[in-house]
Amino acid sequence: MTTYVLIPGMCHGGWCYDDLAAGLREHGHRAYPLTLTGVAERAHLLPGGVNLDTHLQDVIGVMEAEDVRDAVLVGHSYGGMVITGVADRLPGRVAALVYLDAVVPGDGDSCWKLVTDRERAWYADVDETGYAARPLPFFDPRATAHPVASLLQPLRLTRDPAQVARHYVYAAGWADQSPFTPVHERLRDTPGWATHALDGGHNLMRDAPDDLLRILLDAGGHGVRNPRNVTDRRVSNPSRS
Repeated sequence: MTTYVLIPGMCHGGWCYDDLAAGLREHGHRAYPLTLTGVAERAHLLPGGVNLDTHLQDVIGVMEAEDVRDAVLVGHSYGGMVITGVADRLPGRVAALVYLDAVVPGDGDSCWKLVTDRERAWYADVDETGYAARPLPFFDPRATAHPVASLLQPLRLTRDPAQVARHYVYAAGWADQSPFTPVHERLRDTPGWATHALDGGHNLMRDAPDDLLRILLDAGGHGVRNPRNVTDRRVSNPSRS
């Protein structure tokens, strides 16, 4: 049995992983889809102090309380910041990292630093509180604003991320240019990474659920094998949501 800890991207709650978590449980594994502080059903917890460290502690707290070990951490989009930091702070408890069309930070990187000017313009469009970036219009109706401080704070790393197996799942079916293409192209040629390309939009949990489930089950074995896995699936209306 493998334990999967599932971290959403910006503006999304753990609900975005409902179907994927159910699939993992049907295969006999444990799955924890988490909602980060200040977002979704935890949107009422949005003081100005919610930052990246807060989100790292959200995950660390659950893993320590549930005595989670040998975990596969899965991070979508912004969630790549979180899983990287958690693995650094909980050495020995994380066996694999899976980045779902996500940022892959190094020491000193912030989400703001790693994205394009288009994403930065979105982040800067804060809501009336002044603390959070608004969800984009085409997001799921359950999406809420996201704490801006978590996007600005640099991540500090003290260990080599290569100590755990790392997988990158690239969404190859964006309706327009993907900001994650350079990340995928770089990691395809980087030792220690398994890369996969799925023909879906940014929300791979919705656009390519069966292929994604298969990749996560494979990652539960922790080993990094053949780095390229491209499906032939097509989606009619991929988007960034």
